[in-house]
Amino acid sequence: SAHLPHTIQQIYPTMKLSLSVIALSVSAVAAFAPSSLSFVRPGTSLNAEVTTALIKELRGATGAGMMDCKKALIENEGDMDAATDFLREKGLAKADKKAARIAAEGKIVAATSGNKSVVVEVNCETDFVAKDGNFLGFAQSVADAALGVDDVEALMAAELDGSTVEDTRQAMVNKIGENIQVRRMASRGGEGSTTGSYVHLGKIGVLVELEGGSEELAMDVAMHVAAMNPPYATADEVPADELEKEREILTAQAADSGKPAEIIEKMVEGRIRKYLQEICLVSQTYVKTNDKTVGELLKQNGAKMIGFTRVEVGEGIEKKEEDFAAEVAAAAAGN
Repeated sequence: SAHLPHTIQQIYPTMKLSLSVIALSVSAVAAFAPSSLSFVRPGTSLNAEVTTALIKELRGATGAGMMDCKKALIENEGDMDAATDFLREKGLAKADKKAARIAAEGKIVAATSGNKSVVVEVNCETDFVAKDGNFLGFAQSVADAALGVDDVEALMAAELDGSTVEDTRQAMVNKIGENIQVRRMASRGGEGSTTGSYVHLGKIGVLVELEGGSEELAMDVAMHVAAMNPPYATADEVPADELEKEREILTAQAADSGKPAEIIEKMVEGRIRKYLQEICLVSQTYVKTNDKTVGELLKQNGAKMIGFTRVEVGEGIEKKEEDFAAEVAAAAAGN
């Protein structure tokens, strides 16, 4: 640079600095630039993780099978909307998303084989469909299939008429036009036990398991359980904290009598015994004859209570309340 003209010598440092800045900028851009161009649809990720929660959400929104939902999410890289469209295009989901609608009607169905009995709750949206022959046939087939499994997940994958319970359910949704769900199942029975079931008008289902006795006896007791709905089978099943709470309430009530403490204690114990008789199946008066307790009935027939299970259609499901007056008023107002 010593041989350069004087003017150039003056501006050379500035030019050198500018060139260095430009070179640094180009290097930085190159460092963060992708090695090859790729095109990713907005809102998706090539590495989107298809979680169980995503599959469940898509299944709830479309009514499609779990494996179909998983495949749709993988094919569409975790994009929920695209996966929904994918299922609709394949004819596996309805446009009106019937599965999102509340299914609180339906039937309780039962089945027995050997010493095992099961009850299954199959739900639909309306009581009209709950009386439909196709729906009733499907429900009974599901109960028969339930004899070979232990939970609903296994039940949905069980074989049914050359297909699976889940695929048959989807076909029923498309055929009938309502959301249909196999909500839950319960089973009882084991080595050496006797079971029986009773279903009341398709709305209440009861399983009873006995040590000894007969299936007919178990069914008679199941009828009593359907009618009286006892919370517990025997006093041994009553939680200690519930019993203690009841004792405290009864003691407080008895204290107002002004009687001596030892008398109050006896009063409370007597009321506790009566309380247990009311809430325990074996100490209730047998409704079919009204001349003995359920426990005495079992004893007369050489049987002992093991336990029972009682289910009722729609219990625990929040039903949508239709306010037709408000609906008409809103329509009249142009809303």
